[in-house]
Order: sequence, then C-alpha cells, then structure tokens
Amino acid sequence: MSVSVARVPTHSASKYLQQLAKHWSHKMDVRHTPEEARIAFPGGAVLELRADSETLDVALTVPEDGDVARMRDVVSSHLDRFAFREAPLTFDWAEV
Repeated sequence: MSVSVARVPTHSASKYLQQLAKHWSHKMDVRHTPEEARIAFPGGAVLELRADSETLDVALTVPEDGDVARMRDVVSSHLDRFAFREAPLTFDWAEV
C-alpha cells in the first residue's frame, strides 16, 4: 500500500469535502460528515478527508498495483473543479 498525504490551504474545506463526497456517492462507497469523509474507490484505493477552518487534510491510500500519480491527479482535479474560484488548490503530496 502507498499512502500519500497533503494539507491543502483553503477556508472552504468543509464545503469542498461535502461536494466531493456527494459527487462520488453515486459511484463509490462514501461516508461523510461536514468535517470528515471516507471514499472507497472500486480498485481498492481509499481517500480520507478532514476539514477545519483553514485546511483540507487529504490522505490517499493506493494498493501496490495501483497508479498513485493518476489517483493523486483524480483527487486534485476533482477538488479543483469544486474550488474553481480559488483553483488551483495547492497539493504538496508527500509519501508516508
């Protein structure tokens, strides 16, 4: 498993978290509150989000046979779509 994390500065973290969770809830297993979300992708990847007043914390777990770069891009591009007024958001991805 590969785990990537990013702390994204934004004052609209809860809004973006909820929009993304609702958007993907039609295709994936999604559990969310205004402050936290867990999204399970069909290929085994899992996205966990945590929102506070200044940041959106993102943790992306990808199976060994998964494409980490592609999954990072999927997450960041979808969040940028919802954050169009302040996009592009800053994703400083790090492996943990």
